[in-house]
Order: sequence, then C-alpha cells, then structure tokens
Amino acid sequence: MASNSTLASNGPSETTTYKPRYIDIGINLADPIFRGHYHGKPRHPDDLAGVVQRAIDVGCTKLIVTGSSFKSSRDALKIAQEFPHHVYTTAGIHPCSSSIFSTSHHMHHDESGSESETSPAAATAAAPETAADSASTPIPICADPDPDAPQPEDPSLIDHVRTPQLIASLSNLIDSNRSPKGGLIAFGEFGLDYDRLHYCSRTIQLHSFRAQLSLAASLTPQLPLFLHSRAAHRDFVDCLKEAFGPNLERLEKGGVVHSFTGTLEEMQELMDLGLFIGVNGCSFKTEENCAVVKQIRLDRIMLETDGPWCEVRGGHEGWKYLVKYYAREREAKEKAEAEAKAKADEEARKKKVEEEEEAAKALADVSINGNGTELPTEVEAGDGTPDVSGTSTPNPSGQQQPGQKRERRKKQPQTPPQPKKNKNAKKESEVPERFKVVKKEKWEEGAMVKGRNEPCTIERIAIIVADIKGVSVEEVCEAAWKNTVKVFGVEE
Repeated sequence: MASNSTLASNGPSETTTYKPRYIDIGINLADPIFRGHYHGKPRHPDDLAGVVQRAIDVGCTKLIVTGSSFKSSRDALKIAQEFPHHVYTTAGIHPCSSSIFSTSHHMHHDESGSESETSPAAATAAAPETAADSASTPIPICADPDPDAPQPEDPSLIDHVRTPQLIASLSNLIDSNRSPKGGLIAFGEFGLDYDRLHYCSRTIQLHSFRAQLSLAASLTPQLPLFLHSRAAHRDFVDCLKEAFGPNLERLEKGGVVHSFTGTLEEMQELMDLGLFIGVNGCSFKTEENCAVVKQIRLDRIMLETDGPWCEVRGGHEGWKYLVKYYAREREAKEKAEAEAKAKADEEARKKKVEEEEEAAKALADVSINGNGTELPTEVEAGDGTPDVSGTSTPNPSGQQQPGQKRERRKKQPQTPPQPKKNKNAKKESEVPERFKVVKKEKWEEGAMVKGRNEPCTIERIAIIVADIKGVSVEEVCEAAWKNTVKVFGVEE
C-alpha cells in the first residue's frame, strides 16, 4: 500500500482554464471490494490507496465514506484515520440493515461484507452491535429491487429490549468519533427503503428510522443528516417532521437525501423543507430521472458516486449526455489543432519568403563589380553560386548560348504517403476512460477495476448534470462544493 505522504493533489494550473474540484458525499470505501475482496474471496491486492489517489488526481479531494451498520461505520472511521484531510465518515443504520431492531433478526444488509464465524446463538448473546455485525449478507445499496424476492408485510416484531441498547451504542460511537475528535461529520446513512422489504419489513424500518431520528435530534450539537429514501416518500417526510417540526425548523445542521431517484414533486417538497439532493449514476437511469435532475436548484445540489455501485452505464439515459459532451470536446480539440497547424504553416511560409528575399538581395550584391558594372548572374540550379566567367555553363543537353539564363526545373509537389490503417486498432470510445480499466482477474497497479465504481468517476456526474441543466461544469462543481462545505463543514 502506498504511503499517505504520496497522496498529494496536483499543483495549480499555469493557465486560466478552470480546474474542477469535487466532494464525493457518498462513497462506500468500507466495502471489502476496495481491499481486493469480492464475495468473500481475495481477487487482487489491496488497492484502496490507489482508489483515493485517483480521486485526488481528478480534483475529488474530499470523500465522505458512508456508514450503514456498526461494522461499516467503524471500518469507515479507520479509513478516515488512514487518509486524514481527505476522508470523512458518517455513522448510522441503513434501512436494509435495520432488522437488528426486530425479535426475529436473522439477516441484515451490511455492505461491509463482514463474515464472522460467530454462531447465531453466540451472536444473539453478544453485545447488540456485535450481533448485528455477524452473519451479514452484502448487497448493493443502490441495486434495483429484486422482483422475485418475497415482499412480506410485517413478519417481525420490534425488539423493545434491544432497541435502547442499540441506540446507546450508536450514540457512544458518534460521541467518541465526531469531528474534531475524529473524522465523523454526519449522522447516517439512515431512512426508509420500501423497494427492499425482503431485507427488512416496513414496520421495523419505520421503528429504526424514528429511533435514530430521536437520537439525532438529541445530540448537542446536532450533526447534519445523511438520508436514504426509496419508494417511501410520504412516510419519510412525515417521520422527519415528527422529529424536527413541520418545516424541519428544529433541524440545526440540515441534511441531504442521497442517491435521489424520486419524482419531481417529491424532490420539490424536499427542497422546500431545506434539504439538499444528492445525485449519482442512479439519478440518470431514465428520461424521467433526468427531467427531475434538470429542476434541482444549484443551491440544493450535491454530487456523489455511491461507489462501488451506481456507475453511469451505457444503457442509462444520462449516458447520451456524456457522449455529446466528449464529442464537443473532440471537435474543439480538432479545431484548435487545425488552427494551430494553419498558423504554423503560415509562419513557415512567411519565413521562407523572407529567406528567399534575403538570398536574392545577397545575390544582387555580389553580382555588381567594383566599378559598378553588372555581371552575368547565371546560377546553377541548386548551386546558388553566380557564374562570373562571362560565359554560360554547359548543361547535359548541349552548349548554352552566351547570355542565356539557365531555366530551373520546377519540382512537382509530392503527395505525402498515407499512413496504413491498423485493422487491430481499437475504435476510440465515445466516452473515454480517464484511467486504464481492467478486469479484476487481470488487476494491475494504477488501473481501475471493471464494474467497480470509484470516486474518480464523479467528474461524469458533474458533466451530466451540467449538460442536463444547460450550465457549465464549473457552475455545477462550485455550487456542489459550496453546498457540501456549508452542510458538512469539511475543511477547505
């Protein structure tokens, strides 16, 4: 693993061209996939430092790692210690991890992929948060709902004995690590997700959300909220109003609803309540999604990748905005190169004319003798030396008449050879990759892994938002940066 001392951002640009800056508000770096482990099996060396460095290289110098369970929250804190001034964290219980609040707790969502060998019986007897981290089943937070999965209404009962213990453990975790003591800067990820009731029932999700909201409201000072809402808008808003007032007037630090995929009306209500909207690749899947993004006010927007998931894919509606953007970039580059070549050619032509004029002047000077008598100025082709003998120089075709100037043969312009086409050359991608991409089986140092979304791809999120809204990338980046610093207090 690279030393943290190597993690330095590039120096300032010598040109006036805007250099984007980003804060990824939602990146799951605690997932073992960033340590080279896939589905519990090691596939390549730990390359987390490379992931962070690539983010910094594109201007994403601040990363907020989401905690969605006790284990992932603790793992995120360790990463924040590993990369100070670049990585910050949240702590909370994701709705898909909230079955720990039920009496029939047997499976929960924990994207950290913990694989404890503790038996279910021993786990139940352990501390509540320890039990919550055993026997986990990792799933992508932003994955599409499983249409074949069972959708139970409310099969579980709320565990009223364990609930206060879990909330106390979460409170201790936050108090011990919140900034400036640690890198913890927000409460979450928590909320409601009715697309995935097979991980946790609606009743238990509501109980978990309300219990955590009560804790969040009691903190002194409060932390900003990192919220999750999927197919549960009405219940989500009602719970927030119960905890912080009808206009969220008691919410001191604000919050962001991340990975937003809801309707225009839902988004408008959230903004009217003073909340911010987090946008990632899942926000551009459909034409309807993009229409919603178009209406997000710049003073309410934040950018995220939600990696290792939620990448922008070729089948997404948002992909076409990347294609158009890079087509314009290539066209502008080709135009600039053509203009530069034309300028260079013109300068070369002028220089040649000047050289010819100087040569002619020099020739005229040496063709005058000391008495002012003009001498013959025949010059052998390609020689440049005047014939001052008074007679013409013979040529291969015969004797030239005295005083007759030798005719120069004009060189025929030669057609430059055309480069041969390489049949095996790969066609240039419509959307170029900033870094080399390889399959995990062919991992190499410095390369991205195919299918593993990284924070360095946040520039694509900014480009799509800018094109959808018809504004510049700079406007999007600066607005998102300002909003994120304002809410989460990450240092400049």
